[in-house]
Amino acid sequence: MDLRQLHALVAVADNGTFSAAADALHTVQSNVSTHVARLERELGATLVDRAAGQLTAEGEAVVARARRVGVELEALVSDVAALRHEVVGTTRLGMIGTTARWLIPPLLEVTAERHPKLRLVVVEGISTSLEPQLAAGSLDLAVVNVPVPDDNLVARPLFAEDLVMVVPISHPLARAGPIPLAGLGELPLLLPMPGTAFRDELDAAVRAAGVTLQAKAELDGTPLIAALTFEGLGPAILPATAVPAYLRREWALVGVEGIPRRHIGVAQRRRGLLSGAARAVLEMLHELIADADARPPGIHPAQ
Repeated sequence: MDLRQLHALVAVADNGTFSAAADALHTVQSNVSTHVARLERELGATLVDRAAGQLTAEGEAVVARARRVGVELEALVSDVAALRHEVVGTTRLGMIGTTARWLIPPLLEVTAERHPKLRLVVVEGISTSLEPQLAAGSLDLAVVNVPVPDDNLVARPLFAEDLVMVVPISHPLARAGPIPLAGLGELPLLLPMPGTAFRDELDAAVRAAGVTLQAKAELDGTPLIAALTFEGLGPAILPATAVPAYLRREWALVGVEGIPRRHIGVAQRRRGLLSGAARAVLEMLHELIADADARPPGIHPAQ
């Protein structure tokens, strides 16, 4: 077994066909077919169902491991460079959209200044889509809602964020000041999906107050909730940074007494070591959150 065989199989998985995999690897289809066939002989299992054009269960298992091998090889190169006091390599960083909007610009700036040979790849998504990518090895780090439900992941707290009720400035609550938690039970809200960390925190808070939230709709992802709120489809509880400054003339951020802050952390795989490049990105993230000039109002660094 060699790395070319693993790369060939991963390319087939990523591109769907042997010919497309060959194009992605800048080689000919016969080379890809040969590498996959040799790997199948060595493992004694069919990895690609040629008739169906998809991986077998054995193929899926091998691809998952092969992706992790690729990540570890990149980390090896990065770690050797780090011993020479030089941060090089690629870090694939996942980040929820509401945080990426304000945190990625300063992160790119400080990365270019401090580690010009570090290549940062940013994947925007919701927590429930980023966590499987992180567990599978497609990402090195992910900034997501915490706690993370996957036992294969571990997260370090990064910051807490104020949650507010967002309504049009013409809404009766816009000038009411902070509203009691009990008042939420009277409003049909755009809510996060049940089972997400954000929704679990909201439900726990109102349950303690004897209140049940009314869902006008349940949506997967804070950016979608915010977008529909700004379309006028209903009030929502949102992180403070989900409302850009240019919209605050039209939308009011109303405090809710007793509502908890949203907690955001940096997650990584429980097993395996971070590369030197990923460790550098993790350090920069914590530095930016600690810098009062770099973070927007409503963000509170983890203690």
